[in-house]
Amino acid sequence: MDAAAEYAQPVPEISPWIVAIAVILATFMEVLDTSVANVSLPHIAGNLSASVDESTWVLTSYLVSNAIVLPLTGWFSTLFGRKRFFLGCVVMFTVSSFLCGLAPSLPLLVFFRVIQGAGGGGLQPISQAILVDSFPRHKQGMAMAIYGMGVVTAPTIGPTVGGWITDSYSWRWIFFINVPVGIVAVIITSLVVFDPPHLARKTLRQGLKIDFLGLGLLAVGLGFLQVLLDKGERDDWFGSPFIVWAAVISATALVALVVWELHAEHPVVELRLLKERNFLISTFMMYTLGVVMYGTTVLLPIWMQTLMGYTAMQSGLVLFPGGMILFGLLPFVGWLLGRVEHRWVVLTGLCITSIGLFQMSRFSLGAGMPTIIYAWVISRMGTAFLFVPINVMAFYFVPTEKTNAATGFINLARNIGASTGISFVTTMLARRAQFHQNVLASNVHPGNHDYQTALQHLTHVLIARGSDVARAAIQAHGLIYRELQRQAMMLSFVDNFWLMAVICLCVIPLMFLMKRKRGPAAHVSVH
Repeated sequence: MDAAAEYAQPVPEISPWIVAIAVILATFMEVLDTSVANVSLPHIAGNLSASVDESTWVLTSYLVSNAIVLPLTGWFSTLFGRKRFFLGCVVMFTVSSFLCGLAPSLPLLVFFRVIQGAGGGGLQPISQAILVDSFPRHKQGMAMAIYGMGVVTAPTIGPTVGGWITDSYSWRWIFFINVPVGIVAVIITSLVVFDPPHLARKTLRQGLKIDFLGLGLLAVGLGFLQVLLDKGERDDWFGSPFIVWAAVISATALVALVVWELHAEHPVVELRLLKERNFLISTFMMYTLGVVMYGTTVLLPIWMQTLMGYTAMQSGLVLFPGGMILFGLLPFVGWLLGRVEHRWVVLTGLCITSIGLFQMSRFSLGAGMPTIIYAWVISRMGTAFLFVPINVMAFYFVPTEKTNAATGFINLARNIGASTGISFVTTMLARRAQFHQNVLASNVHPGNHDYQTALQHLTHVLIARGSDVARAAIQAHGLIYRELQRQAMMLSFVDNFWLMAVICLCVIPLMFLMKRKRGPAAHVSVH
């Protein structure tokens, strides 16, 4: 049967809600894996006789292969058919998850994570495209809300799930749990998902050209960019020759990719999509959302565990209510989009998110758990009003046949934004802590009356507890210095939360540059 005959057959009428369950099951599983292994790295390193720094390649390898595949999903869908490609990705992800759980050494685990990331890279954009085609046009907001329930909520609960599984069982089970979920997803997808008639599959025999140069430049550029973002802070950025070379190679390859793809007859990445204003702005907004959402998701647990004395499980439980609020609000946002202009929803989300982050910038070392949860929940409420409308507005004027390529592109923007955000906040955390420590230390000198008073008070307390005078004086100096370090680090966290809030406010003007969809008769594609 040729491709034309295959797609000429009628598509069975299947409830879009059943289709949603099939594709979101696999997507949730994949997105969860981007963060579920974070808290297990020390256990993985100890069990496989590796250092914690070496074990970070378990995360980096996954992100690199994932980033490379994301923009290629449109091309692969054309080559294999969307359903076949999606099923292949689920199978690859499931099998590699099982192999990750069995890995006897770190090199093999990293190798299997590369395969897992490649399989997972196609799940997000293809599931988004399937949902868009499954729901009628007036329910596109609800389709994106369902997609968001899997993509946005999973990273929030990932550390909690990973910590619980690792503490209760073994780090290997964070991979084994994917196997039954993957099997169920394959069975349901095979039964209820079908490619729509407008998708024209082309095989290599039918003239589909392979853009080998584009593929190579994409793999090298995104691969080294992901390594740069993930390893930069640990390797002191451009103080490391490896990071310098990674930056040079990535920049050269990505610039060459842009030049080549804009002139290639059969580009592997549809960069021309960025000529459409709505899609360009939405892609940048999705990148910004990735920076803010993932950056703050990393910051808060670090603060709670390093300065507040929380365990990994406790910090995960603090994040959990925000994830549940986000999960519950997304269907409401999908319903709201049918009644309110989309950019006003985005503006509301940006304002709410910034309010929550400004409240987090007022945290202190005396903050209680209710205060932390309250501010975190407000910030997550805001992101619920961002993800869905941005995705819908992005596809107002994107042709239907370009949906697969566009979903890959916008998901890549969010993932690169996530890596950028995590790298940025960890770098800023170290730099600002050093700055505040220098400022605070300038006040710790013999001429400062408050310092001398505190030093004498601590010395007397330590003497009363049994220390001799000389030892008490040394211990008092040490206690003051440790407190100075804690306060400097606290101020650094405050700076980061404040900066994330300002970023949300700075992108508000972009919403007024978005073109509006004019009437149901307009030739638009709200995918």
